[in-house]
Amino acid sequence: QVQLVESGGGLVQAGGSLRLSCAASGRTFGNTAMGWFRQAPGKEREFVAAIFWGGDSTYYADSVKGRFTISRDNAKTTVYLQMNGLKPEDTAVYYCAAQRVRDLLVQASFNYDYWGQGTQVTVSS
Repeated sequence: QVQLVESGGGLVQAGGSLRLSCAASGRTFGNTAMGWFRQAPGKEREFVAAIFWGGDSTYYADSVKGRFTISRDNAKTTVYLQMNGLKPEDTAVYYCAAQRVRDLLVQASFNYDYWGQGTQVTVSS
């Protein structure tokens, strides 16, 4: 059974930083992608960032480019999202997601089969 366990959310002032972690277990992930998505109250879930377990490519939403960094530790099967320069509009529940089958369209939530429970990030102004 695949498990994705997120941690690291919290309350931070605008301009501050947080690092989210997503520990994955339960299967061999091969060279599939891991993604971070977020959902603010009253809004649809949106793509934030993604990375494949192999290679150096990373992918970001335009709204977070230059402020957020996704990385991974293959030995720990853990993915991280370093968030700097946080803004009030970054407030949301952040979800970690994993693909079952490799798909290059990493921005699409329907290409992910496994989801974490979410962690709240609140940025005060």
